[in-house]
Amino acid sequence: MGAHHHHGHGHDHGHHHHHGDPGHGRAFAIAITLNALFVAIEFFYGFLANSTALMADAGHNLSDVLSLMLAWGAAILAKREPSGRYTYGLRSSSILAALFNGMLLMAATGAIAWGAVEQLMAPRPVQGLTVSIVAGVGIAVNGISAWLFMKGSKDDLNIRGAYLHLAADAAISLGVLVAGLLVMYTGWAWVDPAVSLVIVVLIMKSTWSLLREALDMTLGAVPGNINAAEVEKFLLARPGVAGMHDLHIWSMSTTDVALTCHLVMPGGYPGDVAIDEIARGLKEQFGIQHTTLQTEQGTTQHECSLHGHSPGPGGSAGAPGHAHGHGHGCDHGHAH
Repeated sequence: MGAHHHHGHGHDHGHHHHHGDPGHGRAFAIAITLNALFVAIEFFYGFLANSTALMADAGHNLSDVLSLMLAWGAAILAKREPSGRYTYGLRSSSILAALFNGMLLMAATGAIAWGAVEQLMAPRPVQGLTVSIVAGVGIAVNGISAWLFMKGSKDDLNIRGAYLHLAADAAISLGVLVAGLLVMYTGWAWVDPAVSLVIVVLIMKSTWSLLREALDMTLGAVPGNINAAEVEKFLLARPGVAGMHDLHIWSMSTTDVALTCHLVMPGGYPGDVAIDEIARGLKEQFGIQHTTLQTEQGTTQHECSLHGHSPGPGGSAGAPGHAHGHGHGCDHGHAH
């Protein structure tokens, strides 16, 4: 049956290099160094000044240093060329980094909240001036670091994780600064732990969405910015396409999206140009860089019975399980 072609095309491998431009490497190196130094200073003074808000901020900044290292490692791994065993390269490590990052932050915020509640129960005198000065330095450190990542944060979840972290930190340091001033002028020691609790709520909110998105990617969900129904409409509208099935769209990394699909074309294989045209359309309209299409004439039942959906134009849907009459063209093996 000659109607069965596997085509893997439209893969211009140069495409993912502009995401991890060398500038990010510099941004990571500067941000990690600045933040690591600041964590040490902040913790030391937080301890001296008796301020949970400062120590909380130091703890949070430490989780930042770790997550920046993770994000940097993932950005480097994402550019490793594919090998015999990891045929996608190691780009999905950026998804793991985003996931781990979110989990790390959740743990850090729990610890901060605990300390703050203890301090509220039994307030100790806080040295407001020290707190304010150190927090002021924190605003500068985090502000500069966040600015370094601003450009890449739009189209890469991994870089966005780093950017959100640092921007949140700058806002938090501002809160700590205000708390320090309040303590200084009013003598209200409870302001300090109260601010730490507000910090916790803020961090949890931004972390939650990062975690959810990273979890979706880990589970191979269709990326949030792509409408699967629109993609289906686009494919069905191509000349010669009578039907389609087994459309899979998933994230290979925090920036790369892949698609596989079976197109039923009763008129036979339309030629490479037509297929390349479809791949180009998917890339331009939906940002899907890796397209693999399989064409069929629809004379046999190719349906993957992975998900008992409606049959294509060639007979009834296969039995549940992986039993399909002609055992071909079923790609269950996506290395997510």
